[in-house]
Amino acid sequence: MNSAPRFDPFPPSSQTPTLTDAARQELHTAARAEESGERPINTSIDILRDAGLMLEDGATSPLRVAHALMRIGAVNLSVGRLWEGHVNALRLIRLYGSPVQARHAEQVIRRGGLLGVWGADGGTPATFEAGVLQGEKAFASGLGTVTHAVISLNSGPEVQLALMDVTDPERGDATRWDMLGMRATASGKFDFSGLPLRDENLIGAPGDYLKEPHFVGGVWRIAALQAGAAAGLIDAAAADLRDMDRLDAEAQLARLMQVLMRVWAGMALVERAALASTGDAGAETIVSTSIAARIYTEEVALETITAVEQSLGLRHFTAASETGRMARDLSVYLRQAARDAFLQRAARHALSSGETIWGVFK
Repeated sequence: MNSAPRFDPFPPSSQTPTLTDAARQELHTAARAEESGERPINTSIDILRDAGLMLEDGATSPLRVAHALMRIGAVNLSVGRLWEGHVNALRLIRLYGSPVQARHAEQVIRRGGLLGVWGADGGTPATFEAGVLQGEKAFASGLGTVTHAVISLNSGPEVQLALMDVTDPERGDATRWDMLGMRATASGKFDFSGLPLRDENLIGAPGDYLKEPHFVGGVWRIAALQAGAAAGLIDAAAADLRDMDRLDAEAQLARLMQVLMRVWAGMALVERAALASTGDAGAETIVSTSIAARIYTEEVALETITAVEQSLGLRHFTAASETGRMARDLSVYLRQAARDAFLQRAARHALSSGETIWGVFK
């Protein structure tokens, strides 16, 4: 197996967390064992905890979080997916919850908890009435690892957020997660039926979850993971080619460098979107920049997967291939919902006038 990808475009500074080379190596090495279920993914979450990342919410230090997401995505995308959900959950609680609820969430984290955001409804939509929950959540990432999830209830414009303990193993079912990639996330169904819903569980008011620029305006975090994972895949492919003495071929160099340049451009757009998310650029400008970062990095990541397949050939598709495993995870992660609607929304704003076309680059 190759050593951990060495790609790291961000020199250590006060803006970036401490994620040592040894930590990145361990995250990378653990990925295959986590995919097969031989090693619990919470061990890797503890690496992030030791690095001081668990109280980040993407608002206090957006660049710090963007860079950390890229770094983690480059070596272990499943871990990055769980941490991104944790960051998102903490942001929602601090944004819409009371100070008491925010302190409670921070105490949960300090005691070793992991937060998540579970928004997708299962066969029976998650609802509540008279203080009792009914229904289930699907694609609930981190079953058995996430301890408290921010869930959406009564879907629609008046959707309500609630923070729930999700440690009951009898209610979770990861057997439905039969995807070819991101298997280590243990995503699946969680049944909330019959659980009591108390006032202290409710986060914010009905409809808060959909408010901008914090809803779609936060997808730059997904873009950061996509860009980092693409960079990590290029790095792993280059390492394989060096081992085979095939990297010096002009076609190989040109093919991988073309996509790497676009990955770098995507990283710059992610940085701009992250910084804009906490600024005063205007809600729709923030949203359109975040959408642009997510869609652009998705396209570049798909190009990266194709370039790596062409560079490595059949070697990439063997069962033991590290690039194959990384590409499987990335392919599944890229398939986010509502891509076309997002693109149209960003276009309507960015192209509405000669001023808006400059976005956050004014």
